[in-house]
Amino acid sequence: MAGFGHYVPERRIENAEIEARLGLSPGWILARTGIRARRHAAPDQALSDLAIPAGQMALRGWTEGVGLVLLATSTPDHLLPPTAPLVAQRLGLACGALDVAGACTGFVQALVLGTGHVRMTGQAVLVIGANLLSRRIRADDPGTAALFADAAGAVLLAPSPDPSQGLLACDLGSDGTGHAAIRMPRGGSRLPWEPGRTDGLTMEMPDGRGVFVRAVETMDRSARKVMTEAGLTAAQITHWAPHQANGRILSALAEKLKLHHATQIGSLADYGNSSAATIALSLSLHHHAGHGLAGPLLLSSFGAGLLWASAIWQEGD
Repeated sequence: MAGFGHYVPERRIENAEIEARLGLSPGWILARTGIRARRHAAPDQALSDLAIPAGQMALRGWTEGVGLVLLATSTPDHLLPPTAPLVAQRLGLACGALDVAGACTGFVQALVLGTGHVRMTGQAVLVIGANLLSRRIRADDPGTAALFADAAGAVLLAPSPDPSQGLLACDLGSDGTGHAAIRMPRGGSRLPWEPGRTDGLTMEMPDGRGVFVRAVETMDRSARKVMTEAGLTAAQITHWAPHQANGRILSALAEKLKLHHATQIGSLADYGNSSAATIALSLSLHHHAGHGLAGPLLLSSFGAGLLWASAIWQEGD
């Protein structure tokens, strides 16, 4: 990981604003989610307006060229064309570019795919996770209004002569039986957008408790799988960067995995859940605060699809 970048919109939404609007008692959101605030984009901002400055920060000082841009997002500028080519062009990059629609797992999926491209071509890859979810929540629904946010994070992957560095193990999985568990149903070919209709255009999670249980169980199993493949135990993991879903999921997963000695890299409290952006955002904030990533890093994610993605990454001292 040769560069890190992030961008969050200026508008900060405190819990008190949402609690007052929805008639919730003070502290209700923090107690249930671990979130104190989140960022919402300005009306004139689109997804690319978040992704581009994050990419610019990650590319600072890099002069060796980039062979591919991977943009993990569920909220592109348009249904067509894809957003990644625009982001690459605005960054001054003449290279391949594609969107990765892996919901909350998208950044880890893109990291794995990007590593393959780096190793195959010897070219750097810019991986960006970005989402603009404030336009996909119901203002009267505490289950989504309290959780979801807008942000972008980016990591530049560069070739390394040391085969012991970089991606050591990965697990990308799916289970389509849970396809409707987390959804924005309208707007695709199954349920097209219709003039005058607004139903189905916001995030829906009919069984939040069921998603919670499935997320913890699946990320636990997936994390154990990649640790085994990398020949590591939980005690040897020095850093853990999980998807910032909500505080209760993170606490339950940390307890199951016994990751008490690992440094947890997160951004949930101040930035909320921005889906594919959360891990990249957290890594960049960690880096720019002057902290390193020496030792094995565990990446964990779970999201709509249902999808999950875990990886073990080794950074040098």
